[in-house]
Amino acid sequence: MSTEGYCGYVAIIGKPNVGKSTLLNHFLGQKLSITSRKPQTTRHRLLGIKTEGNTQIIYVDTPGLHQRKHNAMNRYLNRAATNSLVGVDVIVWLVEALQWTGEDSYVLKALAQSSAPVILGINKIDKLSDKKTLLPYLQEVATKRDFVEVFPISAQKGQNLVELEAKITRLLPINTFLFPDDQFTDRTERFLAAEIVREKLVRRLGAELPYRLTVQIEHFSSETNLTHISAIIWVERKGQKPIVIGKKGQMLKAIGEEARKDMEMMLACKIFLRLWVKVKQGWCDDERALRQLGYYTTPP
Repeated sequence: MSTEGYCGYVAIIGKPNVGKSTLLNHFLGQKLSITSRKPQTTRHRLLGIKTEGNTQIIYVDTPGLHQRKHNAMNRYLNRAATNSLVGVDVIVWLVEALQWTGEDSYVLKALAQSSAPVILGINKIDKLSDKKTLLPYLQEVATKRDFVEVFPISAQKGQNLVELEAKITRLLPINTFLFPDDQFTDRTERFLAAEIVREKLVRRLGAELPYRLTVQIEHFSSETNLTHISAIIWVERKGQKPIVIGKKGQMLKAIGEEARKDMEMMLACKIFLRLWVKVKQGWCDDERALRQLGYYTTPP
């Protein structure tokens, strides 16, 4: 039986590392998008579906929009982000408090292509030592375009998010719910398992290497209270492989243990996880290789 109420798509956009995935996870009340302090952690467009009472909000988490387009991966990330603006009912644009960069200007330019109402979220206000400095910044950024409202928030600490979500809800159309009440995302458990492994890699490895690796699930099967998962960690060059494995395999072992614990929480069962590290030369700048590894502008 279909349900009717407030229902629509809400894109969360912004430059890399501004807190989009943290905001989505907070809205959902559970972890969906992987997070880290490194920019461009999010690589895929994915939906987080929140159904409460007569409201179904379909949040669209997006990769960070950025100006670097020197390889196929960066071009893919920008396509995934800009395509997510098409057909949405509301846009939440995040910027960082007291900051304005060329990448923020780049996002502003991309927004000109959309007619959806835009809410501006000024994120990371919890990091301000002097809140008085925020007012002139708010006044300045509010002139950048016609926003329906501007919200100073902290996605990390949960500040002002109830008010922000209430405003989002008021902007949604009356519509039949598009997903079952108990559906949480449009992505499969296989996809989420690969993302969990990639999160642990991003958090543990040095500054550049996480951008040169990806994770592919090779085997995923379930039996009573046990799921078997095998994953390949692809790197670009032979010299990167021993870094991921670590001395006597200790890095790979630690990554596997952390990933397994998160998977067991997600799937509510025991996990038997096996990881391999393999080399695929130049996959980051190969459009065909990206598609083979699951990088589609929209989910297949």
